[in-house]
Amino acid sequence: MKSGEAAKLMPGWDTTKLSRIERGLYHISGDDVRTFTAKLGVEDPEGVEEVASVAEEPAGGAHGWWKAYDSRVPEALIDFVQLESRASKIRMYHPVVIPGLLQTPSYVREIIGGSPAAISPEQAEILVSIRLARQEVLTRRDNPVEFHALVPESAFHATFEAGPGVMKDQLRKLLDVSERPNVRLQILPLTAHPTYGSNGATTILTFKHPWVSVVSVDNPMGGTHSEDPAEIGFMERVFTAAADTALPVDESRDLITEYLEGKPKWPTTEA
Repeated sequence: MKSGEAAKLMPGWDTTKLSRIERGLYHISGDDVRTFTAKLGVEDPEGVEEVASVAEEPAGGAHGWWKAYDSRVPEALIDFVQLESRASKIRMYHPVVIPGLLQTPSYVREIIGGSPAAISPEQAEILVSIRLARQEVLTRRDNPVEFHALVPESAFHATFEAGPGVMKDQLRKLLDVSERPNVRLQILPLTAHPTYGSNGATTILTFKHPWVSVVSVDNPMGGTHSEDPAEIGFMERVFTAAADTALPVDESRDLITEYLEGKPKWPTTEA
């Protein structure tokens, strides 16, 4: 149906208003969603109610904790945080470090504070606070996200000025989180083919029906996001291939325990 014909189905609507609604520039009520989809002949009660319920929320994610960080960090980062908070399933892989949703406070501060990027201590602390706040998706009481993480074994060999305690605490957290029923944690071993570490940090976000999936590739400015089905399908195949190469969940926990017990040993800065 052409947009002009569709707009005429609703009293007071025209092509311009419909275009602004479609682009998210004009807020409509849940009742408008139900009425308009009914007139369009949409036969998907579950999908319609999901969209209607979101239409009732404050525009722009104003209800979320991240609102306090508007204008203080890149917009792309806030976009990602909002997407992450609404996802029903998250698949995450970083080829170098522990994925953000699994990091301890001391590990986060080492990663962000040790960055060569020229950011102030105040800005660094804002980024630390955001990263830690994001982790509530794993532990929230209502509908905790289903999380599948691929963790590179090479990350266990990192050394920090604060000493080996940083990594020991991080390993303990990995063990604790891996026991959660909504978390599947696998270690990509050092023996894995280098191709599995040659791609950038990737997150695949899956949402409730009828929302489309989103793939995000990380970068220092907050990442780039895509809803393109071909790109999402490709990254899903890449993630699945890496997961098939990674150690099973039980063996992954065993390997983490071995590192905690000092075997195999990770490098230290001591002479």
